[in-house]
Amino acid sequence: MAQTFTHLLAHVIFSTKERRPLLKAAIRPRLFSYMGGIIRDLDGKAFIINGTSDHVHLLVSMPATISIAEMMRIVKAKSSRWLRDQFPAETGFAWQAGYGAFSVSHSHMEAVNEYIAGQEGHHRKVSFQDELLSFLRKQGMEFDERYIWQ
Repeated sequence: MAQTFTHLLAHVIFSTKERRPLLKAAIRPRLFSYMGGIIRDLDGKAFIINGTSDHVHLLVSMPATISIAEMMRIVKAKSSRWLRDQFPAETGFAWQAGYGAFSVSHSHMEAVNEYIAGQEGHHRKVSFQDELLSFLRKQGMEFDERYIWQ
């Protein structure tokens, strides 16, 4: 084939270090916009980025030229540095080391978008920890809960 065609959608979830509630409501819109710009610079597309005080959800289209691991390394490093520069009072901010990335079919894209958009309401009923465990189980992933929250 003379060209490369990809349509790789991922729902990515990661939290602040130790799930500390450092993503204040006033910070989030600017942070999420900045993260979208990072993804755009990597030739990806962020359809939606949203979250709560302790974690973030992204629905992204992955370019063929970069792995999810590399994209998340860059997004987390640059956004963490930006947040510390823009909001110096938020001392000790960092992202957790890992992340969850789940493939999304085009036919489920709208449902995932709506789910991410409704994070505030969702987390009035379900904790981040329960949410992540539910995602892992739904995807049939093996895990040892003793090591997830470190």
